Amino acid sequence: MNSEFKNESLLDFSQEANRTGQLKALELVQSQLGRQYDLIIGGKRLKSSKTFSSINPSKKSEIIGVFQQADLEQAAHAVDAATHAFEAWKRFSAQHRANILFQVAERLRARRLEMNAWMIFEVGKTWAEADADTAEAVDFCEFYAREALRYAESQPLTPFAGETNELFYIPLGAGVVISPWNFPCAILTGMTTAAFVAGNTVVLKPSSDSPAIAAFIMNILEESGLPPGVVNFVTGAGSVIGDAMVQNPKTRFVAFTGSKEAGVHIVEESSRLRPGQIWIKRVIAEMGGKDFIIVDEDADLDEALTGVIASAYGYQGQKCSACSRLILHEKIYSDFLQRLVEKTARIKVGPSTDPANYMGPVINENAMKSILQYIEIGKKEGKLVAGGGPADGEGFFIKPSIIADVSPSARIAREEIFGPVLTVLKAKNLDEAIHIANDNEYGLTGSVYGSNEGHLRKAKEECHVGNLYLNRKCTGALVGVHPFGGFNMSGTDSKAGGRDYLMLFTQAKVVSEKALISG
Repeated sequence: MNSEFKNESLLDFSQEANRTGQLKALELVQSQLGRQYDLIIGGKRLKSSKTFSSINPSKKSEIIGVFQQADLEQAAHAVDAATHAFEAWKRFSAQHRANILFQVAERLRARRLEMNAWMIFEVGKTWAEADADTAEAVDFCEFYAREALRYAESQPLTPFAGETNELFYIPLGAGVVISPWNFPCAILTGMTTAAFVAGNTVVLKPSSDSPAIAAFIMNILEESGLPPGVVNFVTGAGSVIGDAMVQNPKTRFVAFTGSKEAGVHIVEESSRLRPGQIWIKRVIAEMGGKDFIIVDEDADLDEALTGVIASAYGYQGQKCSACSRLILHEKIYSDFLQRLVEKTARIKVGPSTDPANYMGPVINENAMKSILQYIEIGKKEGKLVAGGGPADGEGFFIKPSIIADVSPSARIAREEIFGPVLTVLKAKNLDEAIHIANDNEYGLTGSVYGSNEGHLRKAKEECHVGNLYLNRKCTGALVGVHPFGGFNMSGTDSKAGGRDYLMLFTQAKVVSEKALISG
């Protein structure tokens, strides 16, 4: 009997043992940088004719690893391998699949600091952000393993005299998981494990900015006893092999997390019927946000200030749930903005290997250019009151920036920036604040700070986002506690970490047997 699910506790790095352990893990991973990695298809290690390198965004000259640039033939081979493996894997019991996933959780827990270190090096996560990412991945494993067992239980149906009726959930088939770089452990692990614990097989294509982290997870999956071909590891350009695997008629489903543009493209490509295809492909997509925090006139400003800083600048604002729009009641606008600017100015930016830095680098050069361009646009659309340019260092460092007095119609108030840039808007009252918050194509997360129960009730009813938080930050959803997914262009509201999520990777089959009348 499995114990009740509980979220993994976060490590306190002010404790000497945790701090020393993380430093040792950083040294261990540092000694492993620069290695070459293979594709893994059907359990076999394969090379391609071309390779690419992953680099450290805190130190651009440092190569994390060298990876295979899979070609179209190898992409097709990976889908074939997953399709072949599915015929055996779908017959494994839910208990067997769950037991493997419990093993994955245990191994990841045991190598937690090592996993943290890979994220600190490869995607510029600070110590705390990396540890939260690993903890969430462990949570996904523990939660989805239990969910697979729950889905395998007898499902309630209305009794009907003379018949025996059953409903059970069966897997979809071979699918493609396209994972992002911003939660390279948690989201990759969550999408992949949900798919295979439900009985499906997977071709895993990680972001080209975080393939070493994906390779680490792949190693843990293999060590945990996952049969060859159940998860296949393929690296390369999404525009080439990603498209090919999405379009493949043998692909049954696609699980994706990334930009709106890429997500919409996947939905379009998946909707087209191709020769040999005998199903409508299912797409599970999470595509970003333009998230808000509303601070009402009667809010606890200290609490709100802490929540805004954490939501806007945690992991350099590179979260789909990050606060990008701060909507302040006009009565507290000037005071709150002043305090926010003062606190933002004290944020330390630098290499994520140094735990003293609150912010590390943004992910790559293209991201840095895009974010700086948005800051220039913001200078014309509002008033730059903090930050506004690159920070010192060898990496892709940007100062935490605030642009105030912005119109709701401004580009920086409407488009996803995905960086440490906070847009500040003024509202006359809560009604106007909610209207500003909702007037956007995204609908992922939002937060409202205030003490008026009537106002909070109105916000609960009218703020159109998949995850709304009252008097707390708009980031940091916990598996099982805050099932996560948004509306509109934020995706398919898949509610990762919730009790509905595994259903997206299954289909319901009903068997009805009429009782025989003996002669």
